[in-house]
Amino acid sequence: MTPLLTRRLLIRPFTLEDAPFILRLLNEPSFIEHIADKGVRTIDQAENYLRQGPLASYAVHGHGLWMVQDRGAGTPMGMCGLIRREALPEVDLGYAFVPEFWGRGHAREAAAACLAYAREALRLPGVLAIVSPGNASSIRLLEALGFRSTGSMEWSPGDEVVVYRLALD
Repeated sequence: MTPLLTRRLLIRPFTLEDAPFILRLLNEPSFIEHIADKGVRTIDQAENYLRQGPLASYAVHGHGLWMVQDRGAGTPMGMCGLIRREALPEVDLGYAFVPEFWGRGHAREAAAACLAYAREALRLPGVLAIVSPGNASSIRLLEALGFRSTGSMEWSPGDEVVVYRLALD
């Protein structure tokens, strides 16, 4: 994948050198609350998460979660991308940012770039997104991007999520 460039962002594939940032992001209280506790507590575990998650997804599907950086300074801000999950019938848009980059439109800018890639490069008919019902800011973002709720599902035992879909064709 060629890195995606927006006005403010560089969106590129992860490398193992990104493990320190992944360690931080996956241990943010907001990530654990709204997404999951991945149990990643060391650099070695972060490297393993990258190998088994994004890097494996690139090899199998040609896409996955990507690093989002400030285009000018190169500062890591979060991740955003397209994930193929066995439990879902279509590709899923996923994103997470460290708190100091919330509320500035970075997630929307990154998500819009990933959706354009899904439409133009991958020619996907649609993209799903799953969100915890209490994650109001993520729900607002999805709705602003044009996603519409299609209902809810039990993601894991006792973990209900709302499923959103955006038609790309």
